[in-house]
Amino acid sequence: MKTFLLFCWLPLTAQAACPTLLNQQLPGLMGGTVDLCQYADRPVLVVNTASHCGYTPQFTKLEALYKRYRDRGFVIVGVPSNDFHQELERNSDIGKFCLANYGVSFPMATKAHVVGPDAIPLYRQLITVSGDAPRWNFHKYLIAPGGTTVTSYGTRTEPDDPKLIGQIEDYLNGMPAPAPSVPPPAPPRLKAISGS
Repeated sequence: MKTFLLFCWLPLTAQAACPTLLNQQLPGLMGGTVDLCQYADRPVLVVNTASHCGYTPQFTKLEALYKRYRDRGFVIVGVPSNDFHQELERNSDIGKFCLANYGVSFPMATKAHVVGPDAIPLYRQLITVSGDAPRWNFHKYLIAPGGTTVTSYGTRTEPDDPKLIGQIEDYLNGMPAPAPSVPPPAPPRLKAISGS
């Protein structure tokens, strides 16, 4: 009975600590789930992407930005969208395109609507909080750690823009240093026990 109550209590505690804006899960582009709650204590850059857009080469700078700051806790979440009629039809094709052409390693959700009445809940909330909706592909929302502040950056703001990078660094500098990765202890060695 106590064990059952403990396991029931833990998920409720984790959910209560998750900011409303990030308390959602998105289907992953190549399977699995992008659980935004796991990023609640770090800066998150959400970007609506498209494979056949004049701004698609921003993937290169987005990947470089992610690699530059990911070890400090920064994350990018890409959300492919055909709302501006420049995205591939199938999620598998989008995933292959992103990997083959740009080496994208940051989390990517499945194709979704980001504007209008069919926009997914994450984008409806981002638009409400920031007061700014995407007008084209590669619109960027920078969410502060804790999910309390959202800053909107238009399509023409490149991922290496000094203002965007400065804000990311400000957020990262205000965060506690990440714990050093410690390898798990080696499992105990099995010993043969004599049956005699």
